[in-house]
Amino acid sequence: MRHESISPELFIENRRRLCAMLPPNALAVVNTNDILPTNADGTQTIVANSDLFHLTGVEQEQTILVLYPGADDERNREILFLREPTEEARIWEGCKFSKEEAQKQTGIANIQWLHGFPRLFHRLMCACDAVFLNSNEHARAVIEVESRESRFVAETMRKYPLHDYRRLAPLMHRLRAVKSETEVKLIRRACEITGQAFERVLRFMRPGVAEYEVEAEFAHEFITHRSRFAYPPIIGSGANACCLHYTANESICRDGELVLLDVAASYANYNADMTRTIPVSGRFTRRQKQVYNSVLRVLRQCIAALIPGIAHKTWQKQAEQMIERELLELGLLKMSDIKRQKPDAPALRKYFMHGVGHPLGLDVHDVAVLSEPMQAGWVMTVEPAIYIPEEGFAVRLENDVLLTDKGPVDLMAHIPIEVDEIEEIMSVASAGRRGDAARKAPAGSPGKRR
Repeated sequence: MRHESISPELFIENRRRLCAMLPPNALAVVNTNDILPTNADGTQTIVANSDLFHLTGVEQEQTILVLYPGADDERNREILFLREPTEEARIWEGCKFSKEEAQKQTGIANIQWLHGFPRLFHRLMCACDAVFLNSNEHARAVIEVESRESRFVAETMRKYPLHDYRRLAPLMHRLRAVKSETEVKLIRRACEITGQAFERVLRFMRPGVAEYEVEAEFAHEFITHRSRFAYPPIIGSGANACCLHYTANESICRDGELVLLDVAASYANYNADMTRTIPVSGRFTRRQKQVYNSVLRVLRQCIAALIPGIAHKTWQKQAEQMIERELLELGLLKMSDIKRQKPDAPALRKYFMHGVGHPLGLDVHDVAVLSEPMQAGWVMTVEPAIYIPEEGFAVRLENDVLLTDKGPVDLMAHIPIEVDEIEEIMSVASAGRRGDAARKAPAGSPGKRR
């Protein structure tokens, strides 16, 4: 694994919490993700199944977890099935888990090879009363490709048609929404790496660099610190920032423009999610600063409103009301626009058309039960924005916030966000580049200081 090892106590506790949610004599099964093909004989790097990782810390292909807390044989209450390591696999793919290594990683005593799964699973299915199977039930998921999990569900229901089948996903959504201390620590680490990369970009940014060069600066910092991109990076300069999911990252950043940076690190599969908007030249114009400070005020107020018990839809409505006031102050909306608006088409949607935040964790858009009040232990993104296509720029700001009973904790409070601190860092970097250029210039040349 690229990241530092995680204590198995995290996974032991997560399994304990899930087992406590299962009814008597029920078992649950979670599969790993497929290794997806590309073209010819190519494959993608495996993406960990978030539920399996949450319960075991395992990312290896062809892995199955079976939990049966009511099993008569105590050894069968937790079983992890793994692909058996072979010499051929070691040569071509690298080392796979031994049973001893898997026990140490997961805290599961009963580790079995995958070829033994059908026979043992049949015995357990004959004994249990209810079966919890997993599926991707994220509300925004677009499912077009059959997954390993969905194939397993179909095969199991075909072989055992008379069982009482139930959905594991709602239980996992509740379980994963509330982060433990260890999980918060891992998200904090992702936030720290993200902040270091952002400060690197502040020192690098100047007119004439390409968006892809900015992306490369983030990549350097992420990889150096044993992390990766949490999602495809958005580096949108000028009008590109008005495209919400712009990922081409191909334009030149020009003097006078703003560049929107929606980029964050993932560490040990736990994600950060950050957006900053900075001036290419190192200085905001008067108008850019007005819009920027409007968005920043909304960000601060939305963070303050994140207290346990608030409903997500209430929080979203509050954010929209805040942005509406700012749009009036900026002259982008008039009271007549608001009076004429329809309930399902508020006037502010012209300049702010998305949610103000979402749960964050093992997935960037993490699972949670958003129809119920938020709880202490949730980690939420906060990302207000104002998009002004007619003026050729946008401002979006985003921090990650932990809800606690003592008030919200901004996990990105250390990352520069105020206009003055951004301009100061960029100014110092610009002066340093000028000094370097002067020192490198030949004696008597126009760049040499006299």
